[in-house]
Amino acid sequence: MTLPINAHPFHLTQPTRRSTLGVLSAALLWPSAGRAQALNPSRLQSWPLNTPRSTGIHDVAPAPDGGVWFSAQRSGHLGWFDPRTGKSELIALGSNSSGSSPHGVIAGPDGAAWLTDGGQNAMARVSWPAREVKLFPLPVGTPYANLNTCAFDGDGDLWFTGQGGYVGKVAVRSGVVSVKASPRGRGPYGICATPKGDVWWCSLAGSFIAQIDRKTGESRIVEPPTPRQGARRVWSDSRGRIWVAEWNSGHLSMHDPALGTGANSWRTWKAPGADPRVYAVYVDNKDIVWASEWSNNAMLRFDPGSEKFDVLTMPRPAANIRQILGRPGEVWLPESGTEFISVIRTG
Repeated sequence: MTLPINAHPFHLTQPTRRSTLGVLSAALLWPSAGRAQALNPSRLQSWPLNTPRSTGIHDVAPAPDGGVWFSAQRSGHLGWFDPRTGKSELIALGSNSSGSSPHGVIAGPDGAAWLTDGGQNAMARVSWPAREVKLFPLPVGTPYANLNTCAFDGDGDLWFTGQGGYVGKVAVRSGVVSVKASPRGRGPYGICATPKGDVWWCSLAGSFIAQIDRKTGESRIVEPPTPRQGARRVWSDSRGRIWVAEWNSGHLSMHDPALGTGANSWRTWKAPGADPRVYAVYVDNKDIVWASEWSNNAMLRFDPGSEKFDVLTMPRPAANIRQILGRPGEVWLPESGTEFISVIRTG
């Protein structure tokens, strides 16, 4: 089922400017943290989804046609947003009784949208632009996995996490789905692939990161230096270093596998602000690190070269930005707390 939806784009430059007076355009300066000079202006553009129901927008992924996919966790849809028109579309992932509840969404090498659907205990593929939905259920007998996020490895297979304590794979060519219990039980959350095609994931409840053996499906744990830090999401930079958003500790950390697994393979930085909670992390095409921080309702930009944070306070309270993904010149943000979708233009 496809629902056409109209939305009206607008720009916000200050929290007090909440009215939609046509299309307002203004550059946002990043307040500097730890240095006097400001960075070059960056542009934030935001749209209300204006859907006929609350979608529960959770994660986003740029689509190959210039649009942006989003997982509509509450309504059970794949969403597609067109930044050129401000319009959105919803594609149902199951019937009204299926209980569909997608969490993560990414673009596959096949040009399709792939989602983790916790409500249906299945992975979902939506072909594009045909919009045909195909489910890949977890093996019969697999308990509720609480499916979370997914990533493609260098061979084109899809790996996924389940907070219930599972890590699995869809062998895309055959369609076979396999699942393994994760080490230390529940907690698998974020997952990413490196430029070499290796797959890493992290455990929110277990407070560790792990690399998957792509042949056996087993996971090798790497311990971060901060105990009980709550590793929530991970992302790789162009060098294969693994960046970690630590929810409990409020740290942004980086593990360099080339340096082994000891303490010298890690770097850790405390996020700015009071009692920070770092939720998601994304590394753009210039190896700039972006993170969402919930306690202070902010987006963080971190330059690994200068080791400095820059902070952008979101214009709507409690934006609750979850997944961050982008393409060259754009960093896309799902505001799960406001039913807005936003982009930071960095070019």
